[in-house]
Amino acid sequence: MVHRVLFWTGFGVAVRFWQLGLEMRPFFNRGSLWAYPVFAGVGASFGYWLQGVDERQTAMLAERKQTILEKRARKAARDAEKIAA
Repeated sequence: MVHRVLFWTGFGVAVRFWQLGLEMRPFFNRGSLWAYPVFAGVGASFGYWLQGVDERQTAMLAERKQTILEKRARKAARDAEKIAA
């Protein structure tokens, strides 16, 4: 989980550098240093949200996989009964 949050934090900071580069403004201007933590925080919160989405999807897929495996096992048991009868 930490790696995803750290990646998106770095991405947020990189976006700030890119923004200032496009505007051709200095990267470390004393009046605009407050924006780096804001961009990093937005990126980190997006990474945290994305991690939650990933965990929910993984749990849902595992549940569906288990359901399908149980269904296949029941079908195999029915087929074995038909063959035995």
